[in-house]
Amino acid sequence: MRLIYHPEAETELLEAARYYEEEVAGLGARFMAEWDRAIEIILEAPARWPMVEDDLRRYTMTRFPYGIYYRIEGDWVRILVAKHHSRHPEYWRHRM
Repeated sequence: MRLIYHPEAETELLEAARYYEEEVAGLGARFMAEWDRAIEIILEAPARWPMVEDDLRRYTMTRFPYGIYYRIEGDWVRILVAKHHSRHPEYWRHRM
């Protein structure tokens, strides 16, 4: 499987890492390490994670309050959203 990010999802990811790093030195790096591991897990078996709507799937991170919303598109996994659990649930709908 190959990976592609929606540009806004990539921005969300980088902003989250920056925020955590500003809060506690090294926390941004730990966030990114967990994110990278989550992506590895998704790519190993992308159909394993539950569909939340139509063909949209969600992987929930364990140590940080983030969900990774993605679609399987042939040989690609497209990351659409890097969503903090406290954000409004509909803010990213225009990406569909």
